[in-house]
Amino acid sequence: MKVIVAKTAGFCFGVKRAVEKVYEQIERQEGPIYTFGPIIHNENVVRDLEARGVRVIESEEELHTLEKGTVIIRSHGACRRVYEEIEKKGMNLVDATCPFVKKIHRIVEEHSAEGYTILIIGNGSHPEVEGIRGWCRGRSVVLENKKEAQDLRLEPGERACVVSQTTFNYKKFQDIVEILEERGYNSIVVNTICNATHERQVEARDVASGVESMIVIGGKNSSNTQKLYEICRSVCKNTYYIQTFEDLQSQNFQSGDSVGITAGASTPNTIIEEVHTNVGIKF
Repeated sequence: MKVIVAKTAGFCFGVKRAVEKVYEQIERQEGPIYTFGPIIHNENVVRDLEARGVRVIESEEELHTLEKGTVIIRSHGACRRVYEEIEKKGMNLVDATCPFVKKIHRIVEEHSAEGYTILIIGNGSHPEVEGIRGWCRGRSVVLENKKEAQDLRLEPGERACVVSQTTFNYKKFQDIVEILEERGYNSIVVNTICNATHERQVEARDVASGVESMIVIGGKNSSNTQKLYEICRSVCKNTYYIQTFEDLQSQNFQSGDSVGITAGASTPNTIIEEVHTNVGIKF
């Protein structure tokens, strides 16, 4: 059996940086350690951190109850209010927000302060998008698909600044921007999709189009992994979405003579290697 592993599979720069920051705080052992939301969308990593004493804070309400310790902002970022609350309480703040996400925060903060309506192309319920909206100083609208773009109504003379969730599907981003441009809106477009995300998506499609079966590895709540699965599934019918090798064993996997493997940005190399090593042996 031929097994092809995508070169871009696994931790991206922002995720690797965020995880390393948490382990650095663990080594210092300077009181309780919290992450605002799961540091990344990978259950294996989160469980390992919890076993080392790191507690996940799920909401701003829960944040209010803390009295001391270190709060680490997850890689997806958070709204301005979270930063203000941590500083107000005098707790140690460690910002592990991906630098590419931080760039979007600056863009929307500056343009919304100048009176622009912020149009965010992405999933409105995703923590990254929720965080982006939390840096807007005026109106913001989330557009997840072409219909929502078609239904959008801006007032005459209303200026808009268009940004994107870093892990959004590049083709879908282009389609939505095209609709906005056809409407003739007074808008500026900033493509904030991470280059690593785009490269990962392009390579995933290339690998999936040349194999009989495709394996996509990542957390079930990982937006970028879900996008990879959609892309691979569109060109390879036998595409499987798993978190660990054990998941593959329960999915009636059909390997064929060639198998491709890719993984989301929050997937540790150890899991990718486990799948790579075992897929040819057990199937």
